[in-house]
Amino acid sequence: MASEELRRELGGSFPVANVQALASTYSGDIPLRFVRPELHSEEVLVDETLQIPTIDMRKLIDDDDCEMGKLHLACKEWGFFQLINHGVAEAVVEKMKADVQEFFKLPLEKKNAYAKQPNAMDGYGQNLVVSEDQKLDWADMLFLQTLPTPERKRRFWPEEPTSFRETLDKYSSELVKVLNCLLKLMAMNLVVNPQQFTNMFEDVRQTVTINYYPPCVQTSKVIGLTPHSDFGGLTLLVQVNEVQGLQIKRNGKWIPIRPLPGAFIVNIGDIIEIMSNGEYKSIEHRVVVNPKKERIAIATFHSPSAGTIVGPLPELIKENGTAIYKSVSREEYFKFVLSKKYEGKSRIDLMKLKN
Repeated sequence: MASEELRRELGGSFPVANVQALASTYSGDIPLRFVRPELHSEEVLVDETLQIPTIDMRKLIDDDDCEMGKLHLACKEWGFFQLINHGVAEAVVEKMKADVQEFFKLPLEKKNAYAKQPNAMDGYGQNLVVSEDQKLDWADMLFLQTLPTPERKRRFWPEEPTSFRETLDKYSSELVKVLNCLLKLMAMNLVVNPQQFTNMFEDVRQTVTINYYPPCVQTSKVIGLTPHSDFGGLTLLVQVNEVQGLQIKRNGKWIPIRPLPGAFIVNIGDIIEIMSNGEYKSIEHRVVVNPKKERIAIATFHSPSAGTIVGPLPELIKENGTAIYKSVSREEYFKFVLSKKYEGKSRIDLMKLKN
């Protein structure tokens, strides 16, 4: 029990079977820990006209009031949007995609050189597996902390392909530029001091999770990524290949997302919902697997600097008179959310004050 509690506190995991290897030797029987048919009981909408908003960063930078309104509505009503004309060079994104694909083509023994260690999050495997009977996602991941730079654990940064480390370093710095721009714009829409808001992310904690979802013929029995909301501030996701799988929950139903070429999929995390005192919403989402093809995605998460208070911004408490969420230090917040079950919006619900 003590070992399990320590893993929960630190975000570490028990070692689990490699899913890519399982899929490659698939014999028709899915190991019981991966069997989760109950997660497919809810309705999936097939209306292809219903999609998350598309936001044009170029128009936002040009002070387009209409686009600012669209951004505000996307953060309030959807919690997800696709960001186009974001300013990150296509070559940077495509090189990141190429290096990620090369990494997952490596033999298992080479990938396992970067395997996660007990009671730690960085490395190759699965995160937040805190018991030996916990149900598992049909996915492998490479989790790397990229910022602040002194906190990088380079021992887990792949050396194959040889360009991987340099590519990730460039990709990381480019996404921080997008983050800072979005934070300023969100602050303007929330009518709070943009400088004060961005200062909270000055020494941003940035982590990159590269998810590999192998194909599975019995798609109704497995889930690529458990339904959840992101516990950080803001997530930027890029799909590496053309296989869809991301779904968001809206009005109790699942909506499949069709990524636009060249766009980042941006979603509000629990910290931004808390800081906005509930005006902006983090949204439950999941990943389903494809019966024939692998899916690969790169999610980059951003959380406030160390020592930041995670709680409703004072200006927004004054606006409606009541704080909806507790205020705690970033460190207390991380310890709290990593000790709770990774499911739906259960973690942020526990941050709510009982008024």
